[in-house]
Amino acid sequence: MKLHEYQSKNIYAKYNIPIPRGRIAASASEARRLCEELGGKVVIKAQVLVGGRGKAGGIRLVKTPEEAEEVTTQILSMKIKDLPVRKVLVDEAVSISKEIYLGITNDRTHQRPVLIASSAGGGDIEVVANQSPDKIAKLHIDPLLGMRDYQVRDIALSIDLPRQFWRQFGEIIYALWKIYIDCDATLAEINPLVITAENRLVALDAKIVLDENALFRHPDLADLRDIDGEEWAETQGRKFGVSFVKLDGRIGCMVNGAGLAMATMDIIKHLGDEPANFLDIGGGASSEKVAAAMRLILADTNVKAILINVFGGITRCDEVAKGLIAACEEVNPQVPIVARLVGTNEEKARMILEGTSLIYADSLVEGAEKAIALVRERQP
Repeated sequence: MKLHEYQSKNIYAKYNIPIPRGRIAASASEARRLCEELGGKVVIKAQVLVGGRGKAGGIRLVKTPEEAEEVTTQILSMKIKDLPVRKVLVDEAVSISKEIYLGITNDRTHQRPVLIASSAGGGDIEVVANQSPDKIAKLHIDPLLGMRDYQVRDIALSIDLPRQFWRQFGEIIYALWKIYIDCDATLAEINPLVITAENRLVALDAKIVLDENALFRHPDLADLRDIDGEEWAETQGRKFGVSFVKLDGRIGCMVNGAGLAMATMDIIKHLGDEPANFLDIGGGASSEKVAAAMRLILADTNVKAILINVFGGITRCDEVAKGLIAACEEVNPQVPIVARLVGTNEEKARMILEGTSLIYADSLVEGAEKAIALVRERQP
């Protein structure tokens, strides 16, 4: 889950990372008033959860309250990568003498966090890494030991940071590490961290990405979610407790268990077609949850057939069957449905589904083959 810049900066401020004075505005008149309060020279920054705001005209420097009002009116009417701009951040302007990149993220290869710093901040760090890898400094962090003083000094030396900034730089790194741990983040980033004309380090931008699986520990952070950048189906899936990710294929999948869902997708791919989604209804799925999952799948117009693969352990096959009937009565699907229901109460499930248009399969491979054949009959 991504946080907006202003939300990330609010968290950074609580951990004493220096940020520019600034406030959020939802209207041009409010931006004008904030500009006056901040001395007249400010930066207006669109708050959307995508990159490329500056290139799209969503970040503008203004010098008067009147200009702030005019520019905010323009930005609030924009869409950046199809996302509407609903708020802007009004930050005081800062005189910049140098830009630095600083971030902590997960390194899955080394199975530990990694601190990344660069003397070439302010732009896309991926581009810098590709074109000038010598400007990227990386440091893996032992999650049990945390950041050590000598590591901070090594990073400062690696990016040629003047010694007069080392103490403050170290304080910022320690604070960023604490944010990363405390918030269960997968990314805590400052780009750029600037050296100002007054010889201060200031976090000009801020980005935090949270681990979705840890949000139950952070209800205050979960409340910050912005659903503008999310697929409707993924939002609805979360509402009903269903794990859903939309893909580009033609065969909709409804499965219980993430591992079984991945295996189902792999079989479809192996047999020459493409899954339309990842969908895990979880263990103990009720008929209501199954019906909600069916609605999610059928909302995708690319879906030409549905494969249901349920191994009933905690989940009861008869509950799944009831949910399928309820969903079919409500949505009236116009695509064929292949079902493989094995395990707890599977005989009851077969009796419930007897006489319906659902096509039964005795194995996953058989179910996938039947779903693919039905799709190809309709769309060769």
